[in-house]
Amino acid sequence: MTTSGRTVLITGASSGIGVELARLFAANGDHLALAARREDRLKALASELAEKHGIRAEAIAADLSKPDGAKDLAIEAGRRGLVVDVLVNNAGFGLRGRFATLPFDRQLEMVQVNVAAPTALAGLFLPGMLARGRGGVLNVASLAAFQAGPDMAVYYATKAYLLSFSEALFEESRRKGVTVTTLCPGPVPTEFADVADLQGARLFKIGVVSAVDVAKAGFEGFQARKAIVIPGALPKFSAFGTRFLSRGLLRRVAGALQSVEP
Repeated sequence: MTTSGRTVLITGASSGIGVELARLFAANGDHLALAARREDRLKALASELAEKHGIRAEAIAADLSKPDGAKDLAIEAGRRGLVVDVLVNNAGFGLRGRFATLPFDRQLEMVQVNVAAPTALAGLFLPGMLARGRGGVLNVASLAAFQAGPDMAVYYATKAYLLSFSEALFEESRRKGVTVTTLCPGPVPTEFADVADLQGARLFKIGVVSAVDVAKAGFEGFQARKAIVIPGALPKFSAFGTRFLSRGLLRRVAGALQSVEP
């Protein structure tokens, strides 16, 4: 297969949406740098995709919950001679529960992974893309970005930040050959839901879209240079509805959907 020549760095590439995005970029002929904490999974995926598609695929162990995690990842990518043309900020996690009762350190770690790390990685790699006049960033946010989320207050806030940040970068970069796309999926049955303790929530009984379909929508939207991609008919309708419903009603609905049915 003739490769595209691009190198794509994907964080959170050991499971869920990250794995499916890696498969799509590899099938497109892109070289890969796969980053996550679970190096064994990364190596297995990198080996599989390199053999199947004739691309270069690197596995880089990275812990983005650490303050220097993003910088360390960029340094390691440079040490391996990788010039990142496309950055996919997919790593992230959520926690369900009242802000005042959830472990405070764990919530700060969520801000580090969901906000500080993608901001740092964009700051490290976007200037090079702009200088070369090609490439882009695909940020994986959430449908949560469009409203407040009782019982997941910090998670919803982190995704609102990522959407706002990404939209601004889209406008700053789009006339310079670089695109910034924000992928905003609704509920997806992945390890994320297990970590966040969401599997029993009402939210996961409606509007669920598979990781395969979410990744496909995100990949195609990025290739089409779209600013925002919302996979699935019901999530699209939900995002559209936030323009017309009161914020008070939206808060109550979000809180109800995050609760566990008896």
